[in-house]
Amino acid sequence: MRDFYNTPLNTRYASKEMSYLFSDDMKFKTWRKLWVALAQSEMELGLNITEEQINELKNNMENINYEVAEEKEKEIRHDVMSHVYAYGQQCPKAKGIIHLGATSCYVGDNTDLIITKEALYIIKKKLINVICELSKFALKYKDVPTLGFTHLQPAQLTTVGKRATLWIQDLTLDLENLNHIIENLRFRGVKGTTGTQASFMELFNGDEEKVKALDKMVTEKMGFKKQFMVTGQTYPRKVDSIVLNTLSEIAQSAYKFSNDLRILQSMKEIEEPFEKNQVGSSAMAYKRNPMRSERIGALARYIIVNSLNPAITASTQWFERTLDDSANKRIAIPEAFLALDGVLNLYLNISSNMVVYDKVIKSHVLNELPFMATENILMEAVKKGGDRQELHERIRKHSMEAARRVKVEGLDNNLIERIIEDKSFNMDKEEILSLIDPMKFIGRAPGQVVDFIKEVVNPILEGNKEILGVNVSINV
Repeated sequence: MRDFYNTPLNTRYASKEMSYLFSDDMKFKTWRKLWVALAQSEMELGLNITEEQINELKNNMENINYEVAEEKEKEIRHDVMSHVYAYGQQCPKAKGIIHLGATSCYVGDNTDLIITKEALYIIKKKLINVICELSKFALKYKDVPTLGFTHLQPAQLTTVGKRATLWIQDLTLDLENLNHIIENLRFRGVKGTTGTQASFMELFNGDEEKVKALDKMVTEKMGFKKQFMVTGQTYPRKVDSIVLNTLSEIAQSAYKFSNDLRILQSMKEIEEPFEKNQVGSSAMAYKRNPMRSERIGALARYIIVNSLNPAITASTQWFERTLDDSANKRIAIPEAFLALDGVLNLYLNISSNMVVYDKVIKSHVLNELPFMATENILMEAVKKGGDRQELHERIRKHSMEAARRVKVEGLDNNLIERIIEDKSFNMDKEEILSLIDPMKFIGRAPGQVVDFIKEVVNPILEGNKEILGVNVSINV
């Protein structure tokens, strides 16, 4: 449909898998699963509900009569009761026991938690696959010296692979928080209108043990290990804030990676994948813009800002609940997941296909390394009997002249040539050149990569090998 607004999160960025989780079909089918779980548990605890009624409900869980529900909602202006009515039309024998004792939040909130849990698993799967791809890249380029940068100014050398471990480490920290949330996400359960379970106490004639058992049974039937012991009408809205904070943290890590890559692509050292027929600019046909990395930044920024929505919502809930959470929540939560899904699709696509230009990297290293090597040259010249203060001054003057030549005249860095020609250093060309081998300036970088992958990354990949090998598609 082209005559009304569609969110680009669905049409351009997120996967079908993630989009379906936040669809009406997923929501309403989950409502019916919850009604079945409630009725079955109530039957198992002794209420007057029959197997025949349960089977009728089960047989109609998937074939939702949307037209009936939509028509009823126009009349009564209540989505949950409209779907109770529609379900009852298909299940005449079970009609009277659908939603028995429950409030709207029984289906609404519990469904949101079920969807959140499933969405977190998708995020985890893609996050681990990004870690896997980056670890391959880190190992492949662990020995390739490159300029380190502090303040975006050339600094001591690192390696291409070592830099990649910094991207990976951010993601492993995010994974720790993500695992914690998945492991500890609780179900709202069966709590009634204000969380007191009063309606269920009435159904079970004041039998607290049966009401407690009902809460636990429904929780387990819906795939959760734990439910909240106490709630108001809703599950704590703080949960949404915690979840979106973690999504924001993952977005922050991806954003940092995308910025680094955009700078590296500007320097022509590393590029994101660029397809054969891809157009970089409508005017400048030669351009190879880092469009995917830019898109990561754009979406990540949205996710980070959006994480404030549930934080404010959690702060402004009055007593057992107010309804100012609903409209905001149904936008903020799905869009955070859809946007991050898009970010991780891009991150996975880029990290598995990055192009490294070794010769450009080496050229940049050799252009800056002479300045960095002067301390080593100075120490070696002193060992040969030179005067440190005098040599230090000569290096300073040579460095200033070489820098002027590079910056003012646009010529190459001839600092090493100047030092070779300066007899004060008492060193021949071979001796001096041996001191500026880039491999002598990278410290433990290659070993750090190997140790990090072995001790931190490999246990993660081994523990999650069943979800490795995700294929993603980029729509634009």
